[in-house]
Amino acid sequence: MRRYHDEEWGVPSHDDTHLFELLVLEGAQAGLSWSTVLNKRDGYRLAFDGFDPARVARYDEAKLAHLLDDPGIVRNRLKVRSAAQNARMFLAVQEERGSFSSYLWDWVDGSPISNRPQSADDVPARTDLSDRVSKDLKRRGFTFVGSTIVYSYLQAVGVVDDHLAGCCFGRG
Repeated sequence: MRRYHDEEWGVPSHDDTHLFELLVLEGAQAGLSWSTVLNKRDGYRLAFDGFDPARVARYDEAKLAHLLDDPGIVRNRLKVRSAAQNARMFLAVQEERGSFSSYLWDWVDGSPISNRPQSADDVPARTDLSDRVSKDLKRRGFTFVGSTIVYSYLQAVGVVDDHLAGCCFGRG
């Protein structure tokens, strides 16, 4: 957890594979602790073909059933299906916008939002931005993208920097 916080969380990402990976992991985390999912990250990388959205988008029923037997991931039918569905929608966004990164970063005009809250109690679970992004993703056919999941995703990929004031890893 410390390494993830210090080296990855809140760092602006423009890499579509990384953006897809965290979208899948944030969806898998719903109702669970982040440490549970982070501890299974290597299992996810193996199970989901390195988070290649083109490959995940082609998963058929047999592959999805096989994934439900994989102890290296969260074996929830809806979450596993969501990864394949979201891969297809991810590719559609890439086709439309040139990259998922362009789509995502356009929400903030290419510049991360740096909040620098004083304490963890000051970090919201969702915001107007996450509400709008969530609504648009759902309209596009994405699943497991409620506003709270989307806000956590925006934090993870650095669109929003919520490192606490005084944290040496804040980017803002």
